[in-house]
Amino acid sequence: MEISLHKEEIFSGRILKLERHLVRLTDDSEAYREVVRHPGAVAVVAFKGEELLLVRQYRFPVQKFMLEIPAGKLDSGESPEDCARRELLEETGYGPVELEKLTVIETSPGFSDEAIHIFTCEVEKIGESDPDEGEFVEPVFMKIEEVVKRITDGSISDSKTISGVLLALRRKESQRPPAKAVS
Repeated sequence: MEISLHKEEIFSGRILKLERHLVRLTDDSEAYREVVRHPGAVAVVAFKGEELLLVRQYRFPVQKFMLEIPAGKLDSGESPEDCARRELLEETGYGPVELEKLTVIETSPGFSDEAIHIFTCEVEKIGESDPDEGEFVEPVFMKIEEVVKRITDGSISDSKTISGVLLALRRKESQRPPAKAVS
């Protein structure tokens, strides 16, 4: 276990903070750790029958358009379930029929405390999309097989999308009634 001996806040922005810690290591030596603090987020694997609802969005840090499951940052005091409903509606105009939590992933524990709560649901149209200011997302329905193909060939590379889709498909598979034996 590492123990923080001293903390310095290097940056505090709208979404994240950057800290530098002097830590004592298990062998009693000391080292520095840079830590990105993030309020947490949610992501939703949204099914409509045999299709998945994704969003196409330009991601500046990686300089490309990406296909992802709808997701967003938790607001202060907001429950993950409420955030999932809000983000799904804001980004797509759809809402969950029934929301089910799949897992929580820690995105980059080597330098960040960001945790993403991943949910799954069937969706229904309940309104119009209304993304945050400066956010340009395009809802896209895609066949499940096509999403899996794109994950496999690397054209969908977002980690929350890969984790969420594979977990949701595994959950769906385990909930299917067993196939009848052919006589």
